[in-house]
Amino acid sequence: MQKKDCRLTYQGDAVLAGLLAKAGSVYTVAEVRSLISGVLGSAEERDPEAWCVLVASSLSSALVAQLVALKDQVAHDEAPAPVEAATHGKRLAAVRAGLAKLGVDGFLVPRADEFQNEYVPAGNERLQWLTGFKGSAGAAVVLADRAAIFVDGRYTVQVRAEVDANLFEFRHFITEPPEEWVATALKAGQRFGYDPWLLTPAQVDKLRAGVTKAGAELVPVETNPLDAAWERRPAAPLGPVRPHDLEFSGKSSTDKRREIGEALGADKRDATVLTMADSLAWLLNIRGSDVPHTPLALGLAILDKEGQLDLFIDRRKLAPGLESHLGNSVAVRDMAEFGPALDAMGGKVVQVDPATTASWVFDRLGHAGAKLVRAADPCKLPKAVKNEVELDGSRRAHRRDAAAMVRFLAWLAAEAPKGGLTEIAVSDRLEAFRAEGARFRDLSFPSISAAGPNAALPHYRSGPETERSLEPGTLYLIDSGAQYLDGTTDITRTIAIGSPTAEMKDRYTRVLKGHIALSMARFPKGTTGGAIDVLARLPLWQAGVNFDHGTGHGVGSYLSVHEGPQRIAAFADTQPLMPGMILSNEPGYYKEGHFGIRIENLIVVTTLDIPGAEREMYGFETITFCPIDRTPIDLSLLTVDEIAWLDTYHAKTREIVLPLLDDPAARAWLEATTAPL
Repeated sequence: MQKKDCRLTYQGDAVLAGLLAKAGSVYTVAEVRSLISGVLGSAEERDPEAWCVLVASSLSSALVAQLVALKDQVAHDEAPAPVEAATHGKRLAAVRAGLAKLGVDGFLVPRADEFQNEYVPAGNERLQWLTGFKGSAGAAVVLADRAAIFVDGRYTVQVRAEVDANLFEFRHFITEPPEEWVATALKAGQRFGYDPWLLTPAQVDKLRAGVTKAGAELVPVETNPLDAAWERRPAAPLGPVRPHDLEFSGKSSTDKRREIGEALGADKRDATVLTMADSLAWLLNIRGSDVPHTPLALGLAILDKEGQLDLFIDRRKLAPGLESHLGNSVAVRDMAEFGPALDAMGGKVVQVDPATTASWVFDRLGHAGAKLVRAADPCKLPKAVKNEVELDGSRRAHRRDAAAMVRFLAWLAAEAPKGGLTEIAVSDRLEAFRAEGARFRDLSFPSISAAGPNAALPHYRSGPETERSLEPGTLYLIDSGAQYLDGTTDITRTIAIGSPTAEMKDRYTRVLKGHIALSMARFPKGTTGGAIDVLARLPLWQAGVNFDHGTGHGVGSYLSVHEGPQRIAAFADTQPLMPGMILSNEPGYYKEGHFGIRIENLIVVTTLDIPGAEREMYGFETITFCPIDRTPIDLSLLTVDEIAWLDTYHAKTREIVLPLLDDPAARAWLEATTAPL
């Protein structure tokens, strides 16, 4: 009984103080509480005890038990008050009071953090706190007498369900962006504020144009008024930062820093400022857990042409051995030292990426007298071009992921005819299959589990209010992925529940034809993704239909599931596709209010050896292996070559995945679904 109490009940500060002293920890109990607040502000890891390594390098079971118990207590004490009907009205009023104190008449609230991440820590979910909107993209504008929220087409239904129309006007982010709205909403002579940490220079320029058009003044604020009004705001994240071993990275941080430093020197640049967390993760071979679904350690860095790097990060989140991993050429400094470090760069030539770096950094360097060179983050391209170790790791990760997907689809095939399945329950089942796999760390993004009409929303997120059952005669779309230590996956399959209609089969087959065409593409060196995007769309165009999202995005190596600069999309594009780049291949079709279709595999750009070729030619290697549902295929629309491609793909899928399955039912399902057409 005493042992059970030790594990489940916090026994008090005195007991913990004794255990800390015995373990040789440098922390007091009060400091541990502060550390725990930061851990609670980071993404929750699968292992509830993993964060304890930040407290001491030698952990007894009793100390771990008390740390976990204290974390539960702190989580309870710091939990936000329940959201009630009047909550967001009170928050909006508090923000307006803060604006008055700052002497500004309005303020922009983007969904962003200082690092321009796709996923942001809990303490940076300002848009959600203010409005109640839980989507992954959007912004709000607060004026003294009006307020508006801006979302794109993905969220037009969701925003009306989550946000009070009596408080916020609903506006479309694309057709009436914030800068256009403020141009008519502001009055001449007013002052409109923004947080320079949350906008890039290009975003500031757009906003300034709208504010100036109204005859108003755009002003940066030093203190974000939402932060001042936000009671019990989650602390800055302190997820453990760990080394990413050479067996996964394939190249030492020393070599990476030396090569980028030499490139800076060759271009007559003294240093570069790095603010993208995935660049730091790649450059330093580290991974963290500060944000959901992407293993990032939030921090900032200055890399000079000699390969020396100053890393500005909270030391408390560095796991034991991390500083040794970083080496003598990396100086770990407090985040508060970043501004003064920029001030010291006066007269130096400094490369900064205007697309990914906060306006605050440009302003500070400008005031310091640095000579700014606006150019892409120098880590972006080498990070995108994977080395052989990273590619082999990704292939292994995809094979394990394929086994989880096949187990899931076999289960779905058996259970769907019985009825009663819902979107959330089904995606939870897939997550459980993945979690059993070796080296699994997290999902790579929240799964898009969409049945029937919900699948017509390309970025739909199921919730208790919106989820649907998987019903006969409908299509079910599951877009999902995982983070493994050796690779990041992203896969979409569309499954017929019962018998599909003739229209469904036509559209599904055209999407499949586009997917196959891109998979089989051959193109000369120097070709951009935009130049081959048409291959995935042509079968749909021939029927007078299309899809409105990109065909492919870059994917990282146990990093961001959405990675640049590579992409395949019908937009102006200057980045050539290069061997080693991983991209998605995901054409789709969406009939609003009825059904949606998407088929997605990940592909790697490879060099082709074509006899008699007069130019260096590239193609794609598919690394995702999972059966493509054959029920919705209209065979009359497929060519002989397309049928051969699908049969070959399914044969290889069977060859790769079958040895990884123990369940006889899953094995039988795989053999049946991968038989030749």
